[in-house]
Amino acid sequence: MNLPNKLTTLRVILIPFFVFFLLWQGGENRTFRIISLVIFIVASLTDLLDGKIARKYNLVTNFGKFMDPLADKLLVCSALICLIELNQLPAWMVIVIISREFIISGFRLVASDNGVVIAASYWGKFKTTFQMFAVILLILDMPALSVLTTLFVWAAFALTLISLVDYIAKNYKILTEGSI
Repeated sequence: MNLPNKLTTLRVILIPFFVFFLLWQGGENRTFRIISLVIFIVASLTDLLDGKIARKYNLVTNFGKFMDPLADKLLVCSALICLIELNQLPAWMVIVIISREFIISGFRLVASDNGVVIAASYWGKFKTTFQMFAVILLILDMPALSVLTTLFVWAAFALTLISLVDYIAKNYKILTEGSI
Protein backbone atom coordinates (compact mmCIF):
# COMPACT_ATOMS: atom_id res chain seq x y z
CA MET A 1 0.00 0.00 0.00
CA ASN A 2 1.46 3.35 -1.03
CA LEU A 3 1.68 6.47 1.18
CA PRO A 4 -1.44 8.25 -0.17
CA ASN A 5 -3.53 5.13 0.43
CA LYS A 6 -2.09 4.81 3.94
CA LEU A 7 -3.08 8.42 4.63
CA THR A 8 -6.60 7.75 3.34
CA THR A 9 -6.81 4.64 5.53
CA LEU A 10 -5.54 6.64 8.51
CA ARG A 11 -8.33 9.17 7.93
CA VAL A 12 -10.93 6.41 8.17
CA ILE A 13 -9.27 4.93 11.27
CA LEU A 14 -9.31 8.34 12.99
CA ILE A 15 -13.08 8.76 12.61
CA PRO A 16 -14.19 6.61 15.60
CA PHE A 17 -11.64 8.34 17.83
CA PHE A 18 -12.84 11.74 16.64
CA VAL A 19 -16.47 10.78 17.37
CA PHE A 20 -15.60 9.34 20.78
CA PHE A 21 -13.75 12.45 21.95
CA LEU A 22 -16.31 14.87 20.53
CA LEU A 23 -19.31 13.16 22.11
CA TRP A 24 -17.67 12.29 25.44
CA GLN A 25 -19.79 13.67 28.29
CA GLY A 26 -22.24 15.19 25.83
CA GLY A 27 -19.54 17.35 24.29
CA GLU A 28 -19.11 19.27 27.56
CA ASN A 29 -15.57 18.13 28.28
CA ARG A 30 -13.42 20.92 26.76
CA THR A 31 -10.22 18.85 26.84
CA PHE A 32 -11.82 15.99 24.92
CA ARG A 33 -13.43 18.47 22.54
CA ILE A 34 -10.01 19.96 21.76
CA ILE A 35 -8.63 16.45 21.25
CA SER A 36 -11.49 15.78 18.81
CA LEU A 37 -10.68 19.05 17.05
CA VAL A 38 -7.02 18.09 16.65
CA ILE A 39 -8.05 14.67 15.30
CA PHE A 40 -10.47 16.30 12.84
CA ILE A 41 -7.83 18.77 11.64
CA VAL A 42 -5.21 16.01 11.24
CA ALA A 43 -7.72 13.86 9.34
CA SER A 44 -8.68 16.82 7.14
CA LEU A 45 -5.03 17.53 6.38
CA THR A 46 -4.47 13.92 5.33
CA ASP A 47 -7.11 14.56 2.67
CA LEU A 48 -5.12 17.45 1.30
CA LEU A 49 -1.82 15.61 1.57
CA ASP A 50 -2.79 12.24 0.08
CA GLY A 51 -4.07 13.79 -3.14
CA LYS A 52 -1.02 16.01 -3.59
CA ILE A 53 1.36 13.10 -3.03
CA ALA A 54 -0.61 10.75 -5.29
CA ARG A 55 -0.62 13.23 -8.18
CA LYS A 56 2.96 14.46 -7.72
CA TYR A 57 4.50 10.98 -7.60
CA ASN A 58 2.01 9.26 -9.93
CA LEU A 59 0.69 7.06 -7.12
CA VAL A 60 -2.96 7.26 -8.13
CA THR A 61 -4.66 3.89 -7.59
CA ASN A 62 -8.17 2.51 -7.95
CA PHE A 63 -8.23 2.06 -4.16
CA GLY A 64 -7.41 5.75 -3.74
CA LYS A 65 -9.96 6.87 -6.31
CA PHE A 66 -12.62 4.92 -4.43
CA MET A 67 -11.58 5.38 -0.81
CA ASP A 68 -10.43 9.01 -0.80
CA PRO A 69 -13.84 10.57 -1.51
CA LEU A 70 -15.51 7.95 0.69
CA ALA A 71 -13.16 8.76 3.58
CA ASP A 72 -13.96 12.47 3.15
CA LYS A 73 -17.68 11.81 3.23
CA LEU A 74 -17.38 9.55 6.27
CA LEU A 75 -15.34 12.15 8.16
CA VAL A 76 -17.56 15.13 7.39
CA CYS A 77 -20.85 13.24 7.75
CA SER A 78 -19.71 11.77 11.08
CA ALA A 79 -18.89 15.26 12.31
CA LEU A 80 -22.21 16.68 11.13
CA ILE A 81 -24.20 13.88 12.76
CA CYS A 82 -22.31 14.39 16.02
CA LEU A 83 -23.10 18.10 15.85
CA ILE A 84 -26.81 17.25 15.64
CA GLU A 85 -26.39 15.18 18.82
CA LEU A 86 -24.72 18.18 20.46
CA ASN A 87 -27.58 20.47 19.35
CA GLN A 88 -25.26 22.61 17.26
CA LEU A 89 -26.77 21.86 13.85
CA PRO A 90 -30.36 21.24 12.80
CA ALA A 91 -31.08 17.74 11.53
CA TRP A 92 -32.80 19.04 8.37
CA MET A 93 -29.61 20.80 7.29
CA VAL A 94 -27.49 17.70 7.80
CA ILE A 95 -30.06 15.57 5.95
CA VAL A 96 -29.82 17.90 2.94
CA ILE A 97 -26.00 17.82 3.05
CA ILE A 98 -25.85 14.03 3.32
CA SER A 99 -28.52 13.64 0.62
CA ARG A 100 -26.33 15.68 -1.72
CA GLU A 101 -23.48 13.28 -1.07
CA PHE A 102 -25.67 10.28 -1.92
CA ILE A 103 -26.93 11.95 -5.11
CA ILE A 104 -23.42 12.78 -6.31
CA SER A 105 -22.19 9.29 -5.41
CA GLY A 106 -25.08 7.86 -7.41
CA PHE A 107 -24.17 10.01 -10.40
CA ARG A 108 -20.57 8.84 -10.16
CA LEU A 109 -21.64 5.20 -9.93
CA VAL A 110 -23.84 5.45 -13.03
CA ALA A 111 -21.08 7.32 -14.86
CA SER A 112 -18.53 4.69 -13.86
CA ASP A 113 -20.78 1.94 -15.24
CA ASN A 114 -20.68 3.85 -18.53
CA GLY A 115 -16.90 4.27 -18.48
CA VAL A 116 -17.09 7.95 -17.54
CA VAL A 117 -15.20 9.52 -14.64
CA ILE A 118 -16.80 12.57 -13.05
CA ALA A 119 -14.04 14.66 -11.54
CA ALA A 120 -14.60 16.81 -8.48
CA SER A 121 -15.69 20.30 -9.45
CA TYR A 122 -14.42 23.54 -7.97
CA TRP A 123 -17.83 24.03 -6.37
CA GLY A 124 -17.48 20.63 -4.70
CA LYS A 125 -14.00 21.48 -3.47
CA PHE A 126 -15.19 24.83 -2.08
CA LYS A 127 -18.09 23.02 -0.44
CA THR A 128 -15.77 20.55 1.27
CA THR A 129 -13.41 23.32 2.42
CA PHE A 130 -16.24 25.39 3.89
CA GLN A 131 -17.78 22.32 5.52
CA MET A 132 -14.48 21.46 7.18
CA PHE A 133 -13.97 25.02 8.44
CA ALA A 134 -17.58 25.13 9.66
CA VAL A 135 -17.06 21.86 11.55
CA ILE A 136 -13.84 23.21 13.10
CA LEU A 137 -15.63 26.36 14.26
CA LEU A 138 -18.57 24.35 15.59
CA ILE A 139 -16.26 22.05 17.54
CA LEU A 140 -14.49 25.09 19.00
CA ASP A 141 -17.91 26.33 20.12
CA MET A 142 -16.65 29.76 21.13
CA PRO A 143 -19.23 32.52 21.67
CA ALA A 144 -16.73 35.11 20.36
CA LEU A 145 -16.75 33.28 17.01
CA SER A 146 -20.52 32.70 16.79
CA VAL A 147 -21.09 35.12 13.90
CA LEU A 148 -18.16 33.68 11.93
CA THR A 149 -19.37 30.14 12.71
CA THR A 150 -22.87 30.96 11.49
CA LEU A 151 -21.47 32.48 8.29
CA PHE A 152 -19.38 29.38 7.58
CA VAL A 153 -22.27 27.01 8.31
CA TRP A 154 -24.60 28.86 5.93
CA ALA A 155 -21.88 29.28 3.29
CA ALA A 156 -21.15 25.54 3.46
CA PHE A 157 -24.87 24.81 3.14
CA ALA A 158 -25.24 27.18 0.17
CA LEU A 159 -22.19 25.65 -1.52
CA THR A 160 -23.68 22.20 -0.93
CA LEU A 161 -26.75 23.22 -2.93
CA ILE A 162 -24.77 25.11 -5.59
CA SER A 163 -22.40 22.18 -6.13
CA LEU A 164 -25.37 19.79 -6.37
CA VAL A 165 -27.03 21.93 -9.05
CA ASP A 166 -23.68 22.25 -10.84
CA TYR A 167 -23.15 18.46 -10.88
CA ILE A 168 -26.69 17.80 -12.09
CA ALA A 169 -26.51 20.47 -14.78
CA LYS A 170 -23.16 19.19 -16.08
CA ASN A 171 -23.97 15.49 -15.83
CA TYR A 172 -27.72 15.01 -16.28
CA LYS A 173 -27.11 13.23 -19.60
CA ILE A 174 -25.53 10.36 -17.67
CA LEU A 175 -28.92 9.51 -16.26
CA THR A 176 -30.93 10.28 -19.38
CA GLU A 177 -28.62 8.98 -22.10
CA GLY A 178 -25.91 6.98 -20.32
CA SER A 179 -23.10 9.28 -21.45
CA ILE A 180 -21.88 12.86 -21.16
